[in-house]
Amino acid sequence: MNAPDGPERTFAALPPAQGRGFSSSWWGRAWLKALEDTALDGQQLKKGRRLAREGRVGATSVRPGRLTAVVHDPDSTAYRTDVLVQELGEDEWDRFLDVASRSSGHVAALLDREMPAHLVEDAAAAGCDLLPGIGDLEPECGCEAWDHCPHTGALCYQVARLLDQDPFVLLLLRGRDERWLVERIQERSAKRAAPGEPVGAPPPQGVRADEAFAARDILPPLPPVPALPEEPGAPPSLDASTEPEQGTDPTALEFLAADSAVRALAMLTEALAPGHELRPPMVELTVAQDAVRLAADGRADTGLAVRLAGAAGRGPGDFGIAVRAWRSGGAPALEVYDEQWLPGDVELARARTQLAAAWDEGEIPEFQVTGNRWTLAGTDAQLRLGRDGRWWPYAREGTLWAPAGPAERDPAAALACVPSTA
Repeated sequence: MNAPDGPERTFAALPPAQGRGFSSSWWGRAWLKALEDTALDGQQLKKGRRLAREGRVGATSVRPGRLTAVVHDPDSTAYRTDVLVQELGEDEWDRFLDVASRSSGHVAALLDREMPAHLVEDAAAAGCDLLPGIGDLEPECGCEAWDHCPHTGALCYQVARLLDQDPFVLLLLRGRDERWLVERIQERSAKRAAPGEPVGAPPPQGVRADEAFAARDILPPLPPVPALPEEPGAPPSLDASTEPEQGTDPTALEFLAADSAVRALAMLTEALAPGHELRPPMVELTVAQDAVRLAADGRADTGLAVRLAGAAGRGPGDFGIAVRAWRSGGAPALEVYDEQWLPGDVELARARTQLAAAWDEGEIPEFQVTGNRWTLAGTDAQLRLGRDGRWWPYAREGTLWAPAGPAERDPAAALACVPSTA
């Protein structure tokens, strides 16, 4: 029952599952029931549950007909472990697509990573069994056990957690990936559309407005807002046995996925903070600015950093200083590094007032002023005036100027950040 070449997904190793069940969805529990009904030795499954709880299952590869992972014993011995599942035939998939496309609710649930019980029941009645039953999970393990061993059991328990997050894992095991399924279901839904209805529109469904309004006092309250996670979610691992398509860089994709998780958590944290609605919207970054931001957190390796510098249109030295500028104050600091502007009369008057207040009369240093850049005469120190009235300290490094600290309202405090003037 070896699986043919086809679509594959690889999931990073999950953290230990101490103090929690392996599955909360009904389809995940059905998966585990098939395992527990199939295995002849319950003690082996108990050992498998322990291995899974301790996080001893490595990255899991899912492809049609086969699950694969490396499972480690408590003594660190590693075993390649596979669990085989019978793929559905063309006729069975045809029946499944026919059932799924009849209801827009089924389609919406699948797209929302839910497996409707009615869909599974209707598909089974049509002769297409999605969920495995007794004997459907066939083990293969490097420990050469003939039945389910602790390693195949651990893999199955880990997969139950993946199924909770995404039922398309089960559909991929049965032979079809998410893209193929969604496209075919949408095609069939379009064919079912009534004459005059937009192609691809779901069948009319829902609750009458007056009925919904009448039920306002009997409906349960909305659930509380979930607690913020302590850290960003782990992105999927792209270290798969299948060669990537030409032009695809798995390392760069993993880097971008990890960055997206970090930014999503930061945005969610900000959105839930008090007074968020009173803050101005974030300014959208240009491609060049975003390339600097991506390099500023230090996660990019040398190869990616070179590519980011190219995307930003900067040479190595200029890019390194731009990254330092971002670290000192984000997008405003990068703008001060890049932009030279000519202050108007009002900005100049405000700047001179700040300078006069920062030093005693007669002790104001001599500056050579070029636009918003005030270079301390005879030194390698410079102050740059931002459009918001703050002063940014800079120091000469070879032929370039580099940021020497954060912005200050007090020009003297900013200048003190430059080592040669401290």
